[in-house]
Amino acid sequence: MQNTPERTDLIEKIANFPLLIARVVEGLTVQQLTTHTLPGEWTIAQNIHHLADSHMNAYIRCKLIMSEERPELKPYDQDQWALFADATSADLSTSLGILTNLHARWTIFWKSLPEEAWSRVGLHPEIGAVSMAEQLRSYAEHGEAHIDQIRRTLAAGDW
Repeated sequence: MQNTPERTDLIEKIANFPLLIARVVEGLTVQQLTTHTLPGEWTIAQNIHHLADSHMNAYIRCKLIMSEERPELKPYDQDQWALFADATSADLSTSLGILTNLHARWTIFWKSLPEEAWSRVGLHPEIGAVSMAEQLRSYAEHGEAHIDQIRRTLAAGDW
């Protein structure tokens, strides 16, 4: 099951993401984690908890795509999820733990896919057909986008 160089790079981004995000937030104070520094954006804590929620959903969607024919992929209201108590807490340990363990499993999953799997699709009611290849790219980029967002939040807070 040989992956293309591009897929291999994206899978490595998925594999390395938990360590990278943990380094970005290491040593931050409760104030830094829970202050709304940028208008209309989540706190750093909400970003971390969102990443756990989002990547869990994405992993399940990938499994559905691989185990069912063109499954419907259920959306969720990420802004509503970001308001729950478990998504506003300054304690990041559970979400960082989820990301570490989830990405370890997800990496095994991605590396095991045969060539024909990459074109399998699920149907998302908001965006339409989503292939496995698009899922990989999307979530490798998703993690990077949130690291950038957290860095912008830190810079805006002048911390």
